[in-house]
Amino acid sequence: MTALRPLGSSGLSVSPLCLGGNVFGWTADEATSFAVLDSYREAGGNFVDTADSYMHHFPGNEAGQSEAIIGRWLADRGNRDDVVVATKVGDHPERKGLAPANIAAAAEDSLRRLGTDRIDLYYTHFDDESVPVEDIITALDGLVKAGKVRAIAASNISPERLAASLAFSDREGLARYVALQPQYNLVSRDTYEGERQEIVQRGGLACVPYFALASGFLTGKYRPGKTVDSVRDMPGLAGGYADTERGVRVLAALEEVAAARCAELATVALAWLAQQPTVVAPIASARTVEQLPALLALHDLQLTDAELQALTAASA
Repeated sequence: MTALRPLGSSGLSVSPLCLGGNVFGWTADEATSFAVLDSYREAGGNFVDTADSYMHHFPGNEAGQSEAIIGRWLADRGNRDDVVVATKVGDHPERKGLAPANIAAAAEDSLRRLGTDRIDLYYTHFDDESVPVEDIITALDGLVKAGKVRAIAASNISPERLAASLAFSDREGLARYVALQPQYNLVSRDTYEGERQEIVQRGGLACVPYFALASGFLTGKYRPGKTVDSVRDMPGLAGGYADTERGVRVLAALEEVAAARCAELATVALAWLAQQPTVVAPIASARTVEQLPALLALHDLQLTDAELQALTAASA
């Protein structure tokens, strides 16, 4: 794996691929999750992303199970100091929203499940517009001052609220968002490119995109008219892109570049994302150890300007 890179102004250094923990306890049982985490670490990866709510939205899952599995793996391997752990607040069914008292309580819950004394990167999962940004930032700053959180970040937030949060932090000298985690990939560019990207660039934040492979669609597994035996084969997840004109164009462009470079489609899709302005580490998850090499290979694939332009045009 290539050298670590700075995560905005946090002082943290992270690997170019952030390993998504949403599958842990959901489509990957604990033993498989441990094996995936072991393989990622052996390849030099050090950046793991989870949330206190994963994956309670799907039947048979409990909120917090991903955090708990990661916590047990960290304890068993004794490698807590070698891993940058990111988790999120605001979407746990018993800890909804971003009221200051809820943030404080949810952080304690996450620390307990992770079996650690600090969270390296703490995201607001979904913005809570019923709470002033001043109250949210002040609550997060309290966690940083207490040593329970090293750096703070945001996900799923409007450009206006993101800018207001940064301005308040700067004005009051409080903890400041160091990263934004938006939905961003070759078939979903509109939610990030534009205002959010400009704020991130201007503010020196790191972009850490989720759904980097469009829930698996950009691996090429999901095709028009083809049924896939997967929980992701549904509208809103990977299956939702298969019958769109944009999705068809993007897969065709990915296949052309992948064939020319002897690479997997997933590797090319991640490499395109990693080479976009402000992006530090795309997030991708692996349900099995066998899926990891294609993700990790993004570090060794530098796309040419012509290849980047072809993919960008196909995804317009």
